[in-house]
Amino acid sequence: MAHDPHALRALLGPEAALCRRALTGEAGVALPPFTDHHVHLHLIDETRLAPGGIAGVLDLGGDPVELARREPHGIPRVAYAGAFLTAPGGYPVGRPWAPASITREIADPSTHPGVPGGAATAVDEQAAFGASVIKVALNSTAGPVFDAATLEAVVTVARERRLPVIAHAEGEGMPQLALDGRVQGFAHTPFTGYVGRAFTAHAVAAGQVWISTLAIHRDDPQAAEFARVNLAGFAAAGGRVLYGTDLGNGDLPVGVNPDEVAALDRAGVRGAALVAAMADPWPSAERPAGVCTFVPGPPPLQLDDVADWLRGATVVPTEELIHDDL
Repeated sequence: MAHDPHALRALLGPEAALCRRALTGEAGVALPPFTDHHVHLHLIDETRLAPGGIAGVLDLGGDPVELARREPHGIPRVAYAGAFLTAPGGYPVGRPWAPASITREIADPSTHPGVPGGAATAVDEQAAFGASVIKVALNSTAGPVFDAATLEAVVTVARERRLPVIAHAEGEGMPQLALDGRVQGFAHTPFTGYVGRAFTAHAVAAGQVWISTLAIHRDDPQAAEFARVNLAGFAAAGGRVLYGTDLGNGDLPVGVNPDEVAALDRAGVRGAALVAAMADPWPSAERPAGVCTFVPGPPPLQLDDVADWLRGATVVPTEELIHDDL
């Protein structure tokens, strides 16, 4: 049954295809190219991403100058937020892994360009260096956070520049502050409490994206359960879930993260929905060109097999594959 193309696509999504690698004859399954929607490139060895199945990344906290110098058409394809925008003295200012080049402290909610420490100044800088998204830090457990007026200023300016804003929201009331402030998504599934059905319905209606990062809570069972339940509710309500790992945060595998995949599966993001979360190119409109994610060996037999099977993923050029189910 698993070798029936129709059954395979029902299990893994409409673009799944049985194929062979032209040079080696190795059989497997071609899937659309995967993106990790939360990485920090300055903390990892990115040369291991493609061999590990990841063709694109979204960097959510790096030096905008260095990110702008990158080759724009390489693999992994990189979209980025540039620097964290945060309150004076707010997260992640002063962290050992966060040099000054990756943070911008906003002291003035001004929406006028060029104001020192102003909201528009910080957003415009990231935009000028090619950012595709703006990231704000709302972590009340680790320092000051924006008030509602400053967050509103950042979001207003970013929307004028056609840049979505996502938030690292951690601490009591922080997800609600972000939602009320019209941010377009969360860099981490909310994990400091249950958000509830009304919050979830509002987030779905607003078109938010939630980046998973479930596996980073491996040492905090309560946070892990909050995140699992919140993401399960969001996904069940029709929310747009994006696979992301917070790669660079501790000892995480570079490439497809089996723990993250398994956690998504436990949250109800399974089979074709899981592949869709991993292959979504957000914030880009198009996926990385000329490549696909290939999983060698026999395809999975049933839904329960999919998450573990994906650990074998790698990135290959599409021209290298011979499709067996056409």
